[in-house]
Amino acid sequence: MPTPPRATALITGASSGLGRGLALWLVHRGVRVWAAARRLDRLEALRDEAGGLVEPLALDVSDGPATFARVEALDREVGGLDLVVANAGFGQRTALRSLDHAAVQRMLDVNVSGATATLLGAAPGMVARGRGHLAGVSSLAGLAAFPRSSAYCASKAYLTMFLDALRLDVARHGVTVTSLHPGYVKSEMTDRNPAGEMPFLLETEDAVERMGRALLARRERLLFPWQAAALVRAVGALPAGAQRWLAGLGRR
Repeated sequence: MPTPPRATALITGASSGLGRGLALWLVHRGVRVWAAARRLDRLEALRDEAGGLVEPLALDVSDGPATFARVEALDREVGGLDLVVANAGFGQRTALRSLDHAAVQRMLDVNVSGATATLLGAAPGMVARGRGHLAGVSSLAGLAAFPRSSAYCASKAYLTMFLDALRLDVARHGVTVTSLHPGYVKSEMTDRNPAGEMPFLLETEDAVERMGRALLARRERLLFPWQAAALVRAVGALPAGAQRWLAGLGRR
């Protein structure tokens, strides 16, 4: 009996954190993974750790047109990707008095343009085949406004809405869309934040396990951990005046 083809996946931002962990999680479940990031040396180390079962792919998603072209080409080269996870992300505090336009632009390039290009590079092929799974790593910060995070919240809100609308477009073609919304997770990005300002902080392995199970179950949306998700929902439901008052408390 012929061996059935292995499932294939592309994960961006796979040189560290959630992307790296998710690549290993999927490989251990029989998925052939293309791990994409700028830092090729780290991807090669990941390949070695995975016993050669990860394919390193040098890719800077901040270049949207190049990302779209590379993902579209990869989809053709491998005979169709089964899963694409737009995980690459960038975040930085953007307090108004020290607003760094370059940092804001990078958040837009990576979180908005890069994620969009990643997903749209694979979507037409999946629609044509009548199967596939598109996923994006948004954030709980994409569901409510938080002080000193205007650009990050906005970029993740865009990705959230893009995924929700994309789901409506591709569902009838047999393509699943999953929107992942983690709270604070230990990573290179969150290492810059004061520990006291990250409630319900999750270990990377815990977050990866939750995300992996949600992808295998083909869930439409995952918000976690539940404590942080409930807090974000509550803040988002408050009147604007109450939100400003809470923001003022956080600055004291």
